[in-house]
Amino acid sequence: MNKIIAVIGMCGSGKSEAVKYFESNGYNKVYFGEVVINELKERGLEINEKNERYVREDLRKQFGMGVAAIKSIDKIKSLLVNSNVVVESLYSWEEYKILNKEFGDSFKLLNIFTTKSIRYARLNKRPFRPLTNEEACSRDYSEIEKLDKGGPIAFADFTVFNDSSLDDLNNSLKEYL
Repeated sequence: MNKIIAVIGMCGSGKSEAVKYFESNGYNKVYFGEVVINELKERGLEINEKNERYVREDLRKQFGMGVAAIKSIDKIKSLLVNSNVVVESLYSWEEYKILNKEFGDSFKLLNIFTTKSIRYARLNKRPFRPLTNEEACSRDYSEIEKLDKGGPIAFADFTVFNDSSLDDLNNSLKEYL
């Protein structure tokens, strides 16, 4: 039976790199953030941290904290028929509960942990949507306080520590698989 791994962690922890690793090992990706990006485009808003936060929080006010899971579940099911699936950007406890109820033992949480100072340095340098330290800290607070991100991180089935190189991260992921 095929499986679903949701890669979780704080912004700048290396979630996207972990997802790329799983994709290179035959997993198909479902990106929960795509729900927000698509909504930004529909509303004609620029893709930036301020607008993303506004839309993310607005969608959750309208449809509940599990909106990304709800809007992605059919895609996950269709991909799961023929392959393993990696979910990028699961944030809320409600999203976790929805996927866990739907997929049971086929669904696992993988937390990528990186020290805050290293995350912030990475976020300053990333080419797409870079964040200043102030913006990164603000995003951390928002994700913890408003998006209920702590629950899935605390409930992870496995944690990979990512305070060094990409090669070390990939070796840890290889061990996990």
